[in-house]
Amino acid sequence: MHPILAGGRRLLAYMLAWLPVLALLAFVAKAAGGLPWWQELTVLTPACGVFAFACLSPWYLCRALPLHRVGWANLLSTFGAAAAAGSLVFVGSVKLVALALEEFVPALNATGGADRPLPLLFGMGVLLYVLSVGLHYASLGAQESRAAENRAAEARTLAREAELQALKMQINPHFLFNSLHSIAALATQDGPRARDMCIRLSDFLRSGLGLGDRESIPLREELALARSYLDVERVRFGDRLRVEEAIDPDCEDCGVPALVLQPLVENAVKHGIAGLVEGGWIRLQARRQQGGVCLVIENPFDPDAPAPRKTGLGLAHVRRRLRVRYGEAAVFEPSSHEGLYRVVLLLPCDSPMASMSRV
Repeated sequence: MHPILAGGRRLLAYMLAWLPVLALLAFVAKAAGGLPWWQELTVLTPACGVFAFACLSPWYLCRALPLHRVGWANLLSTFGAAAAAGSLVFVGSVKLVALALEEFVPALNATGGADRPLPLLFGMGVLLYVLSVGLHYASLGAQESRAAENRAAEARTLAREAELQALKMQINPHFLFNSLHSIAALATQDGPRARDMCIRLSDFLRSGLGLGDRESIPLREELALARSYLDVERVRFGDRLRVEEAIDPDCEDCGVPALVLQPLVENAVKHGIAGLVEGGWIRLQARRQQGGVCLVIENPFDPDAPAPRKTGLGLAHVRRRLRVRYGEAAVFEPSSHEGLYRVVLLLPCDSPMASMSRV
């Protein structure tokens, strides 16, 4: 079915669009025949109504004969015949309406209402039909363009979701490896503390596995997960690891990418606190800024310590995840100065409903 015929409002708008065409045809017919306006409109109005529906037929022909698949000779012959047939329907309708009205309206019979400029009307009918063909091809081209854009957008979305899922799957084993290595090192020194760390690690994994499949979670849940990880590490480091927080309650409902803080605090422990003989602190800050949420993770480190043999995967994964999800709307700035390492994240404050979305 033609899209215009699928809805009453579309059909009404289409018929209203023919009013200027009706006025043009009446003007041309009056100029050629010299009949009064009311006679021209009386005869042409029902004929235009019939021709308006005839001008919907190119939609079916245009779909069956795409421009990129059919030769011009075939197009000209097909639509030439269709335009002639449609115009004959229009001219025939004009003649029949004029003859029918002469039986009931004496004034039309007295002025020769049935004598219309039929050749001129036939030519105008051909032009209008050809115009309809062009408009239908343009409409179908626009529909194909929108469909192609939708397919491309869907492909980009699927690729983005696949990359996010792959990044999460890489982050989780990376953290688990480091945690198990810490437990193994602690087990040779203090069995009870190793057992306590195993219990805390199981609690962390239980909550972390539930959050890892979600694209976004409220900041309060992400902070709770980071605290759970730091509880695991505090068993290992004892008083050498201290945690300071400055969290603005107004930003705790903001949706943030799941597991975005855990690699950062892990990096702070591994490359910061672990390299200091006396230990140190990790400071977590969160506040509203520029309509989004600003997250800051700070920790001291030993600037004279040898550089690690390889950089951690955590920071690279966080950067890639933010780029894939937010593009240029997110800021990720790691920096170091005089023994202080800082990571600043500036993210859009997603709706709390984002916490229910899935990858």
